[in-house]
Amino acid sequence: MRRLIALAGLASLIAAPALAQTTTTIITQEAAPAATVVAVPAPVRTYVTQQTIPSVTYERQIVVGEPLPQAVEYHVIPDNDGYAYAVVNNQRVIVDPQTRSVIEVYD
Repeated sequence: MRRLIALAGLASLIAAPALAQTTTTIITQEAAPAATVVAVPAPVRTYVTQQTIPSVTYERQIVVGEPLPQAVEYHVIPDNDGYAYAVVNNQRVIVDPQTRSVIEVYD
């Protein structure tokens, strides 16, 4: 009987590491933070589309939410100093002048 108990105990010691090695991995994806949507007033859009300034060439794509490069000069919109604009890669860009963040890009 002692031998049977000893064998049962030995079997549980051998099986325990096998059970301990069994793992379950759960991968979760977090949602990307939502971009802040800014409603640009119609007079600002109209003003920007009517301006004729030379386009600046920039080797990367201009992306909404990212800051405008320091090398790109922007122009504050009269009577609406919360917005600025530039023309980059032949696209009109509306910018937040305090953060240089791109708000909208027009073709």
